[in-house]
Amino acid sequence: MNALERARACAARMFEKDAASQAMGIKIEIPAAGRATASMRVRDDMVNGFDICHGGLVFALADTAFAFACNAYDNLTVAGGGDIEFLRPARRGDRLFAEAREVHRGRRRGNYAVSVYNQDRQLIALFNGRSVSRDESMLDNG
Repeated sequence: MNALERARACAARMFEKDAASQAMGIKIEIPAAGRATASMRVRDDMVNGFDICHGGLVFALADTAFAFACNAYDNLTVAGGGDIEFLRPARRGDRLFAEAREVHRGRRRGNYAVSVYNQDRQLIALFNGRSVSRDESMLDNG
């Protein structure tokens, strides 16, 4: 199995049990090991009292892309921290794309940058995620 096949196998294993992402209508693409794109449509039930997408849901989308990017190596990895900067609001009906890329991956810790865009490629938010690996196989523990 090459690196891309392993990353996609790990993503498939993760997604089959990811009820939260499924409930939000998130779709995942894995273009390379250490990279992931998560996308979703902003639905009526995702807007807040100001009629814009709830910031927590934008964070969840970015966090999901981060999770799939850092779990590409068949080594169960969890978030050690994450922060987000909101740059513009996402609106009802927008299609959002969170593009995660690996910045650094060490033996146990990693850093990932995630950019969230709308369908017009307008930057919505910037997310920084810090990962911690648990030294457990994802594919052997199915």
